[in-house]
Amino acid sequence: MKPAHHVTPAKQEDRHLKDRLRQFILESFWVPDAQAVKDGTSLLDSGVVDSTGIQEIIGFLEHEFGIEVLDEEIVPDNLDSVQRIADYLARKVKGGLPDTADAAGGTSTA
Repeated sequence: MKPAHHVTPAKQEDRHLKDRLRQFILESFWVPDAQAVKDGTSLLDSGVVDSTGIQEIIGFLEHEFGIEVLDEEIVPDNLDSVQRIADYLARKVKGGLPDTADAAGGTSTA
């Protein structure tokens, strides 16, 4: 008997977030093939966004999610694909980027 496929609430939330990000990208930028914008597709390399487009994405993130995108966070590792943006948002919502916590010595919870 095969185990039932179980989708955790965290995975559902992650999928919803990615769908919301993808919807914004498809509505805001000229995308000739919407199916080509997969989670890991580089938005810069594929020509979907340029530096001005990154600024539009940042405005969307700040407005929709109530975060502040710091200048030093405007890097491809955070903003170059749907997956990277989702991962970045998850780190921001949890209270900061891991590198920031690590640089400060981090904290442990008991």
